[in-house]
Amino acid sequence: MADELELRRHRCCFAGHRPEKLTESRSEITAWLSDQIDRALGDGYVTFLTGMAMGIDIWAGQMVLERKRLYPNLHLIAVTPYPSFPVRWKEEWRTSYEKLWNEADHRVVISPSFAPDVFERRNRFLVDHSSRLIAFYNGEEGGTHRLITYARSSGLACFVHSPQ
Repeated sequence: MADELELRRHRCCFAGHRPEKLTESRSEITAWLSDQIDRALGDGYVTFLTGMAMGIDIWAGQMVLERKRLYPNLHLIAVTPYPSFPVRWKEEWRTSYEKLWNEADHRVVISPSFAPDVFERRNRFLVDHSSRLIAFYNGEEGGTHRLITYARSSGLACFVHSPQ
């Protein structure tokens, strides 16, 4: 059986902003994500981790599930900060979250309830279990910036779309 370091070599995680912080259209974003996922597949990545947030995380997870229909050897790991994370979201996003959560091959819950550091712990989990990061970043300080910085300092191959 492969050890964690070997498994990590074939895992890719996603990061990015919620929709209200994105300046590009959804179609531009998903085209870029689609290209990056296909490149990761071409490079031998078979497991993808999503942090389950609105926007980039959910869109990327949905794309992995679409590809899984063609490539059944793919795996999606859904990593949620805490069980009630999507409770206050609009119905459309909650429905997308629940579908993604239910169709994931493996599910990870970082904390039984909200805690001040739960998002940082979720982000570290994503990076600590991956060797590649695909991130859509708007250039602002915050959680996505910290995740990218941590991924780079951890030696992940980072594919980041950011403002020119």
